[in-house]
Parts: sequence; structure tokens; C-alpha cells
Amino acid sequence: MAYDKFTVLKSTAVPMPIENVDTDQIIPARFLKATERKGFGDNLFRDWRFNADNTPKKDFVLNNPIYSGKILVGGKNFGSGSSREHAAWAIYDYGFRCVVSSFFADIFKNNSLNIGILPVQISPGFLDKILRAIEADPHAELEVSLPEQKITILASGEFEPFEINSYKKHNLMNGYDDIDYLQSMKEDIRVFAAKSIY
Repeated sequence: MAYDKFTVLKSTAVPMPIENVDTDQIIPARFLKATERKGFGDNLFRDWRFNADNTPKKDFVLNNPIYSGKILVGGKNFGSGSSREHAAWAIYDYGFRCVVSSFFADIFKNNSLNIGILPVQISPGFLDKILRAIEADPHAELEVSLPEQKITILASGEFEPFEINSYKKHNLMNGYDDIDYLQSMKEDIRVFAAKSIY
């Protein structure tokens, strides 16, 4: 399933500096019945966003209208816990295209890359700078450049590079998942197969 191409994202950000956010908090297990990627955003951080009577919790950041954007800035060890890919689906379906943290759980990181979310891992010091910039101005913008592999606080110009696997980078920039990538190589595969027949 193809998704939006990711090249340069300039956006305000939602700060959620909570450490050890696990996949059951991102999308509780009772919402995992669907097999398509649609609709999971409604239940992103469900137990943190809503009371038992489905009224929004006023003190949770996603319910605070002052914060918005396509970038979620999390705390250390984001996406730990079970390997459910639905956690990445929920984040994408809600509208986030990038998650920033000082450390990601590997499985969550790979699930995100597979569906078009860019996980940007930065140093704890630069993460703190980003959070302080958003605290000072909720409308502060970040720029995430995948071609240059860097994230910038636009107000100050401060930036930090980040690492990404070259294959995943190629896929993100083209809006490919693994199947799309193989399909993009159909002609090369056909030519190779033809040469291999004796």
C-alpha cells in the first residue's frame, strides 16, 4: 500500500515528553480487531485522551487546541512493548508524519518506516531544545529534511542530523512500501529473469 511521499516536512509540533510510551498506550489492545489501516487514529492514546464516558481529558496534550501539526515530539524509549504494527497505523491515521524522540524501540521504528512515518532519533540535548522551543512558542515550526537527514528548529536555526537506513529513505521519498518497491523494479526483474533462462 503506497503512502504519501516524504521529502521535507515543515510543521508545528505536538509535545508529549513522556518516557517509555508503549504500544498499548498508543493503541489499546481492545481496538486491534480491524485489519485495514483506517480508523485507528480515532483511538490513538485512547485511555489518555478520553474518560470512561468518552469525554475528552482536558489535561492531555492532544486535546489542547494550542498544539497542532504533523510532528509528534515524544520522550525517550518511544514505542516500547508489544510489536503491534497498529500503533504506527494509529499515529499515521491521526495525521502525524514524523515522530521525534531520543530513542525508539526497534520494532516500532521499523513499523513506522514501513508505512510512511519518519522516526527521527536525536540526542537528548537536542530533544530538550525542541521541547523548550515549543514550550516558549506553541506555534514554533520544525523542519525535517529527509534528503539532508536533518531536523531544524526554524526560529533559531539550530539543527541536528539523524540516521536512516538508505533503503527505507529511498522508499519514504518515493512513497513506497516493500511491495511498491518490488513493483517499481518489475522491468529490471523481467530483464534479469530473461537473461537467467538457458
